[in-house]
Amino acid sequence: MGSNVQMAGSLKEFGLGIWIADGPIVTAAAGFHYPTRMAVIGLSGGGLFIWSPVELTNELRADVDALGVVRFLIPPNSLHHVFLADWQRGYPDAKVYAPPGLREKRRDILFCGELGDTPAADWADDLDQVVVRGNRITTEIVFFHRASRTVLFTDLIQHFHAGWFKGWRALVARLDLMVAAEPSVPRKFRAGFTDRRAARAALQRIHGRPKEC
Repeated sequence: MGSNVQMAGSLKEFGLGIWIADGPIVTAAAGFHYPTRMAVIGLSGGGLFIWSPVELTNELRADVDALGVVRFLIPPNSLHHVFLADWQRGYPDAKVYAPPGLREKRRDILFCGELGDTPAADWADDLDQVVVRGNRITTEIVFFHRASRTVLFTDLIQHFHAGWFKGWRALVARLDLMVAAEPSVPRKFRAGFTDRRAARAALQRIHGRPKEC
């Protein structure tokens, strides 16, 4: 996956203990352009949890360092890894965890563990997680941040404004439900589920989040 760079935004507070930053646009298969966005979560035990890292600019690094020490770098699926190596070089003491399928794809990155259905003890007080298995495109880890009541999805739920894609790609995006009126699971991901029992089990866990959280 290559990148088509625009100006990356600095951190913006999204909720209690969570910040987001927009990164550059990346170019994927068939020339489809996608925006990038990361989340920074302050852990109650100290340090920062970086979800889906975007391009590490000097501005972004200064903003992140002002919040605390980067302890964890977390790609949520095997598609969100373009900028991961830069972050590992920039923060060599941070631990990187691999979602299913990424360790084989990025042998240049040193992973210290695998992401599963049980959150690591270092972030279990702040985040829960569910592995959405059974899709041939990618296996995504969905995170739930308790303090801000935020659920973090990546590719399994998409929502682009109607003018984002141009030409024939706009037609494909409309048919794929990528530009639907509300956030939707793209049709390609719906068709990509080869183990629907596993997917339903994950969905039940996601829907089972405590309503008061």
